[in-house]
Amino acid sequence: MRVHVAFTPAEAERVPTAVVVDVLRATSTIAQALAAGYRRVLCCAEVEEARALRASLGEGVLAGERRAVAVEGFDLGNSPREFLEPRGETLILTTTNGTGAVVAAAANADAVLVGSLLNLNAVAAAARQADTDVEVVCAGVEGRFALDDAYCAGRIAELLGGLRSDSAEAAVRIARSFPDALAGLRASENPFHRDIAEDLEWCARENALAVVPRLARLNGAAAEIVG
Repeated sequence: MRVHVAFTPAEAERVPTAVVVDVLRATSTIAQALAAGYRRVLCCAEVEEARALRASLGEGVLAGERRAVAVEGFDLGNSPREFLEPRGETLILTTTNGTGAVVAAAANADAVLVGSLLNLNAVAAAARQADTDVEVVCAGVEGRFALDDAYCAGRIAELLGGLRSDSAEAAVRIARSFPDALAGLRASENPFHRDIAEDLEWCARENALAVVPRLARLNGAAAEIVG
């Protein structure tokens, strides 16, 4: 098994299995929502796509943010702490970086898993079980490298084993340079961290969930993720 890390979605290669990471906060939120009882999460790259999808479905909890601020008129934002109890069967989610990365991966990989620190061991085990080459795709911040995602990617890459590409080895070494997950996330220069301090601590909790979110299908422009 070859393990590669794409530090931004633009660097992603076509691979059999992709693990998408936006640890602060989209992939953590997706994992939390499915673990709490939502049946599916429909990931949309754009706000208007999310609104149109709910209109066409006639149902769904509309959630998301832009630059860490909840979208006006939506039911919920993008804090995983908002998804401890389901408010319906379907969650329609759009975020600044993470949901777009999930949609892009759906077009670039045969299987797509959603990873975070919350489901670290579970997602790594599922990716290993696929017994294919694996690429960990970091959502980054508006197309740029993000240290928090690189940290999480390195943790996953180390658990995967296999033959590491240079970028996977770099991610592992980044992760090893921090004493714990919270330090790894706090080290990022993401300008929105000051607005999500409580979520940062929440998302740094390792193996709090056993769920493995995975792509079921494309639903129009949305990637349908199930647990």
